Amino acid sequence: MGRSFNIEINTKWCKNCGICLAFCPQKVFTWDEKQRIVISYPEKCTGCLLCEYRCPDLAIEVRKVEEESHE
Repeated sequence: MGRSFNIEINTKWCKNCGICLAFCPQKVFTWDEKQRIVISYPEKCTGCLLCEYRCPDLAIEVRKVEEESHE
């Protein structure tokens, strides 16, 4: 089974404030060596959308991954 949710950060809008990192209950986000937010553990995402709702820059989008039918 693959990931259930796809997370994207619009790097042009993101100001790396860390709010998503602070609110994510699954700790999906971390800082990189340049103090930018990165999606380090996308497989942990439960789709709660706290990161998307709390982002002041509207820079995060969480989408449910549609399962492929095997017909």
